[in-house]
Amino acid sequence: MTKAPTVYDVAAHAGVSIATVSRVLRRPDDVRPETRTRVLESVRSLGYVPSGAARGLAGRRHGVLGLFLPGHDGIDEPEPDWARVVDPGRIPLVDDSAGRGALRVDAPTSSTPSPATLYFDEVLRGAEVESWRRGFALMVAAGRGSSREVMLNDIAGRVDGLAVLAQTVPDDLLAHVSRRIPVVVLADSRPGDQLDHVSVDNVAGMRALTTFVLEAHRARDVAYVTGPTDSPDEADRHRGFDEAVAAAPEPVAVRVERGDFSRDGGRRAGESLLASSAPLPRAVVCANDQTALGLLDVLAEHGVAVPGQVLVTGFDGIEAGRFSTPRLTTVRQPMGDLGRVAVRSIVTRLTDPGAPPQRVTLPVEVLLRESCPAV
Repeated sequence: MTKAPTVYDVAAHAGVSIATVSRVLRRPDDVRPETRTRVLESVRSLGYVPSGAARGLAGRRHGVLGLFLPGHDGIDEPEPDWARVVDPGRIPLVDDSAGRGALRVDAPTSSTPSPATLYFDEVLRGAEVESWRRGFALMVAAGRGSSREVMLNDIAGRVDGLAVLAQTVPDDLLAHVSRRIPVVVLADSRPGDQLDHVSVDNVAGMRALTTFVLEAHRARDVAYVTGPTDSPDEADRHRGFDEAVAAAPEPVAVRVERGDFSRDGGRRAGESLLASSAPLPRAVVCANDQTALGLLDVLAEHGVAVPGQVLVTGFDGIEAGRFSTPRLTTVRQPMGDLGRVAVRSIVTRLTDPGAPPQRVTLPVEVLLRESCPAV
């Protein structure tokens, strides 16, 4: 092996400063295209690979940011028993005629994506892009139960700053970690700590959507399907729903069904509404899209017309809502921007550790589709 090229070699080869080389590798959009092309050609020609360790030593940092998603991985799932498949060429047959991945008895079991997985796919993508633009790598970690504190402490020792989902880590543990590195809390705008927070406007979004259901469609009998009781998003969305009902020009009969942000939870809520002796409500407002999609499944199975008999709405704006039948009316939150802004907040805190806590609330928008159409 020959001696590894350095950033100085790349700069000399491309005829630019080492600062320009650094900008091309960290923030390429900030450099003129012709200069960027010349530097990247030099990088390829010389076989240069940036040294994360060297950057960390120079800046007294790791060059890595963390995203901690406790409970949303497969860490506790048993390892697949590959040896039990006698014939490697035998392909499992899956009966998916119901659209929910129902498996044959002789097929190996498999897990389906949770609503949290779908949500964090978008958050993670935004955090990855922004970390790269800011010259950082992104480390993603997860843990459950008693492993949560161990894993949080472990990742905190490896990164320069950390983004954590609200209500998934005890406050005292977050306070402990924040004494060492910047911590930003995702999806919780409530005051009460000295941490940075990034959330979306759940209250206003749900209020606007519910107001549309009540006024444009003149719905006077409405069901609300909740999310988990410990979710800050659920608390804010329920509040927005209640505010819209309270402000309605005519009295509104409200039924509440418990949900858990999952498609199965939406199915259970739908079965409960159908089993009730009371007539179906004119509209069902769901706390998230996965819940609404489960509800649509049940209504379709029982021949209930949407939106003819029942209006259905969700919240989040996940891709699946664009392809449901009918397509789902929802409040779209900027999930990718949550990740991007969280990274920006960490970088700002690294630059100015003494700045007062920042609470950023991102705007949302109502998407009117066929499940509750514009009128």
